[in-house]
Amino acid sequence: MSTLGDGTRAVRAGLPEPEQFEPTLPGPVFAAHFHLSGEPTGPYTYGRDTNPTWTHLERAIGELEAPGEPVATTVFASGMAAISAVLLSQVRTGDVVVLPDDGYQALPLVREQLEAYGVEVRTAPTGGDAQLAVLEGAKLLWIETPSNPGLDVCDVRRLVEAAHSAGTLVAVDNTLATPLGQRPLELGADFSVASDTKGMTGHGDILLGHVTCRDPELAAGVRRWRKVVGAIPGPMEAWLAHRSLATLELRIERQCATALTLAQTLGKRPEVTGLRYPGLPSDPSYPKAVRQMRRFGSVVSFVLPDRERAERFLTGLRLVDDATSFGGVRSTAERRARWGGDAVPEGFIRFSVGAENPADLVADVERALDAAMGEH
Repeated sequence: MSTLGDGTRAVRAGLPEPEQFEPTLPGPVFAAHFHLSGEPTGPYTYGRDTNPTWTHLERAIGELEAPGEPVATTVFASGMAAISAVLLSQVRTGDVVVLPDDGYQALPLVREQLEAYGVEVRTAPTGGDAQLAVLEGAKLLWIETPSNPGLDVCDVRRLVEAAHSAGTLVAVDNTLATPLGQRPLELGADFSVASDTKGMTGHGDILLGHVTCRDPELAAGVRRWRKVVGAIPGPMEAWLAHRSLATLELRIERQCATALTLAQTLGKRPEVTGLRYPGLPSDPSYPKAVRQMRRFGSVVSFVLPDRERAERFLTGLRLVDDATSFGGVRSTAERRARWGGDAVPEGFIRFSVGAENPADLVADVERALDAAMGEH
């Protein structure tokens, strides 16, 4: 399937060989145990280890992560389960891990846990490839690009080359881009990790994550960790996720195109500062993003003058939900500072563009901005 287009791959990914009178995508398998006489040598033995519904989804994600190549994908109950599986399956007491200091909000919790296990954690910003400066002696480098919520981009190839030359493993959190926007394994990473709660499944109704590796030994460590801690997805969630992949290209194409239009519109508004979108030619991240990304994501970030006007703006939106998370078919936005933990101004808005008609969404945003700024 390596020569097929993204849309074709998305709708065909992970489907079993056709079987007369059987569905094209078999329904979810709800089973804690399977018939198992004699030696347990078959593929399905116990529900915490393997499940045919996971198998179809894992094959589908693998075909999107690295078309035409042999890779191993492991699905998890959430994005954080996937992140934890990589870090905690690979590092030991005394190891060094490098994290971004501007990444996903839960990473500081991960840092605390690693340090409690005797792992040294170093941090540096995503922008400017700053993690290179603290890479010496590290067992694993964790990259998040574009970063969430600041949308900085680092040069994955450059960081991978430096890391591998020093014997350091590299994991890339690819949640914001999805495999249709960026393929970390093609850029040299050892692990491609994502919260599939976001753009991959795209409907805001599933918690899921995955890890994809080329190296079978690394993949086996990740899979063993899932078995040990039991961070497994439910079969219904896995089936719904696989079904949702069929529309991935349709969703991503609309969202990315509208996100660029929205960013261009926001760039003309005098009350908007700190505008970031990697696909905007004027964005600081654009030169790097255009070299390694195929699509630039659904998230736009910007700053309004203060907390009060940011909240008035969010309240005034009619087609956008004030909610956390991103990547869904329904646009969402939030004042990110309400959570604490992110180094962002009080008026910082993270805006996730959905699949609404672009003209309708842009008009709603402009109307809400006018109202928030006291214009009529």
